[in-house]
Order: sequence, then structure tokens, then C-alpha cells
Amino acid sequence: MSEENSNYLILFKLICFAPPLLLAIILHEIAHGWVAYKLGDPTAKDLGRITLNPLKHIDPVMTIILPGILLLSGSPFLFGGAKPVPVNPLNFKHPRRDMAYVAMAGPITNFIIAALTLFSGRIMFGYFSHVFTVLPNIFLPIFIIWISQGFLINIILGLFNLLPIPPLDGGRIAVGFLPIEIARNVAKLERWGLFIVMGLLYSGVLNSILSPVASFVEYILRINGFAL
Repeated sequence: MSEENSNYLILFKLICFAPPLLLAIILHEIAHGWVAYKLGDPTAKDLGRITLNPLKHIDPVMTIILPGILLLSGSPFLFGGAKPVPVNPLNFKHPRRDMAYVAMAGPITNFIIAALTLFSGRIMFGYFSHVFTVLPNIFLPIFIIWISQGFLINIILGLFNLLPIPPLDGGRIAVGFLPIEIARNVAKLERWGLFIVMGLLYSGVLNSILSPVASFVEYILRINGFAL
């Protein structure tokens, strides 16, 4: 493949995959900040983090480098993260419980986005399919990729964040609802959390957990006319 064709391929992949990924991770973080604000902590709001402006959420490693490596390496899964919104649990009436609610907001938002993505895709094809007949042919495959990847990315991102390993959302949920002694032991894992996640990734354990999910998602997309 020539260098020019390679550059076009990279650009095409960015156009196809960057919008649904950015939407997924940005709304994930906005949900954390919004729920924290509603529970009494204005930290994220005061810092301007409850916004759709992507520049406020971009993390060089999690938003750009990690997804880029996965995309260019042909990984079956594409996920990443935004810069975490700051939360001060001292502003909560019930810090441990409310931190768990804040953590839950992110994955729940991803699952809602996944459902809305699939629903909006069906609406577009069901009632506005004539729009694609007047657009350049390239728009139809890009739209299908946006729908399929938007659905897949949000399901994978939501489930990945529910792993009970702090600082992932699932770890914070566990700390919020487990008996206090067990919760303290789980919380101690946070300093090693990133290494544990990387170990699960490189050992193939994470792949074995998410592969059946990806297969089910592909089935849902296929029966709805949005094959990956």
C-alpha cells in the first residue's frame, strides 16, 4: 500500500471511529460530574467539566494514544477514556454511598447511548432512508459504521468500567455498597488497579470476558441491519 493510500485509510478510520468513541467517553465523564453536582459536589461544574467541549475532556494517553494503538493494530475492541472529572466526596452527605452513585452514572449513560444509537439508526433507515439517495455513496457506509461502532463501543465501555477493580467505576461501586471492612480492602487495590487491568488485557482474560459480549452485540446489530 502506498503512503498516500495509507494516509487516506488512517483518515477514513478516524472519521469512522473517532466520533462515536469521543461521544461515548465525553458523555461518560459528564454523567459523573452531573450526578456529583446533583448530590452536592460542584467541583466538576466549577471547573467547567460538565460540557460537551472535547478540549475539556481529552487525556493524551487514554483519549488519543490508547485508542490509536488499538485502532491501528486491528484490535477487535476499541475503547479509551477521557480525563476523569474531579469529585470531592467531602461535599456529599453520604460520601461512600454517593461516590458509588457517581460511579454508576458513567456506565449507565453508556448503555443509554447504546440503546439510543441503535434506535436512531433504525429510525433513519425506516423513515429517512431517502436522504442517503441524494448524498455521496461514501456517507452510507460511514453512517452504518457510526451506528454499529457507537453501539459496540458504548456496550464494551460500560461493561469494562463495571469491572470491580478501583479506580474503574465498578471498583468504586463495590466500595460504596460492600460491608465496610471488605470495602476497605477493595479500596486498597486502587494503587494497583491500572496494573491489574493491564495484566487482564495482556493475559487474554479481558478478551475472554468481552468476546462473548462482542459476539452478542454483533448479533443484535446484524438482525437490525447494521452488520459490523
